[in-house]
Amino acid sequence: MTISSLHDDNHRSFASDNYAGIHPDVFAALAAANGGHQSPYGADEYTRRLRDVVRGHFGDRAEVYPLFNGTGANVVALSALLPRWGAVIAPSSAHINTSEGAAPERLSGIKVIGMSTDDGKLTPSQIEAGAAALGDEQLAQPLAVSITQVTELGTLYTAAEIADLSETAHRFGMAVHVDGSRLWNAAAALRQPFREFLTDAGVDIVSLGGTKNGTMAAEAVVVIEPDRAPGVGFLRKSTTQLSSKMRFTSAQLLALFDDDLGLRNAAHANALATRLRAELEKGIDDGSLPGLTLTQKTESNTVFARLPVEIADRIRERVHFYDWDRSVGEVRWMTAWDTTTDDVDRFVDAIRWGFATK
Repeated sequence: MTISSLHDDNHRSFASDNYAGIHPDVFAALAAANGGHQSPYGADEYTRRLRDVVRGHFGDRAEVYPLFNGTGANVVALSALLPRWGAVIAPSSAHINTSEGAAPERLSGIKVIGMSTDDGKLTPSQIEAGAAALGDEQLAQPLAVSITQVTELGTLYTAAEIADLSETAHRFGMAVHVDGSRLWNAAAALRQPFREFLTDAGVDIVSLGGTKNGTMAAEAVVVIEPDRAPGVGFLRKSTTQLSSKMRFTSAQLLALFDDDLGLRNAAHANALATRLRAELEKGIDDGSLPGLTLTQKTESNTVFARLPVEIADRIRERVHFYDWDRSVGEVRWMTAWDTTTDDVDRFVDAIRWGFATK
C-alpha cells in the first residue's frame, strides 16, 4: 500500500513552530531505534543513554523522565513540587495559566497565582509579594515559582535574572520550575549551556521541550534537584504520561543532543526571526508599513507586532499566522527549524502587499 501526502509539503506559515515537521535526523534516530525488541517503560538502552547525556548537560544528580507533551511535563513537574494545598506563582501570560485547559488545576488541584507582566518575565519583587500568603490557612500556599524560558512573549531571562528569582524563591521555601518548551532557543540566544542558566542559577526542575524543535511527541521532565521533587516516576504514570515504547521518545531527544542538533535548529529559527524583524524595521523606517509597530523584543524565534486588523486579515490571505490580542491588533509571527530565508522574504512581500492594497 502506498501512502501519499495529504498536504502541500511546500506550504509554510508563520503561526507557530508547532507547524513544522520532524527533522530528518530525528526521523533517522527513530529508524535506528526500531529494530528488534527492547524492554518497555524506560528500561531500554536509549533511555539509559539519555540519562547519562542529560546529566552531562544538567549536572550529576539530574534525573530525566521522557513523556509525550509539554502540558504533561508541566503537570508532572508541578505536581511533584506541590502538596494539595500548594500554589505556584507564575506570570499571568504563562502557558500553565492560559493555554493548558486548566490541566494543573483539574489533574492536580494546583492553584496558579498569575502575576501581571509587560514582557512575560516574573520579578523577585512579585515573588516577595506572593509570599505574603504564606501561613494564611485561608489562602492557597505559594510553594513554587514557574517561569518560562523562552517566555510566551518571546523574551529571555538572563542567567543572572534566573539566579535572582531562584534565590528569592528559595528564601521563602519555594521550589523553582522552568517551562522550557523552547529551551533550546534560549540556549542558542544566550549562547550558554543549559547548566549555566538553569542548574547553576538554582532551578530545581525543568520541562524540557523537543516538539517545537524538530521532534514528534517527545518531551521530558528533568529533575535537577531530586530532593525537591519526589515521586516523579509515579506521577508520570498516574497522569497518563508513561510511554510503553519509550525508546522512541528517548531516541528523539538523544538526536537533539547529538552533535548539537537541537541547538543548531534553534539558532537557525532565532536567526530567521531576527531577519524578519530587520526587514520589518526597514519598512517602518521607509514608511512603507504605516501603522506597524513591534511590541516586544525579538530575542528568540518570535516577532510580536501591532497593525490594523483589516490589514492583518488581508495578509493572512497569503500567509497564515495568529492574532495574539485582536482587540489591539497585536499578532505573533514565529519561525521554525525549517523556515528558510526565502520563506521570510516571501512573508515580508506578503506583509508589504497587505499594506499596499489597503
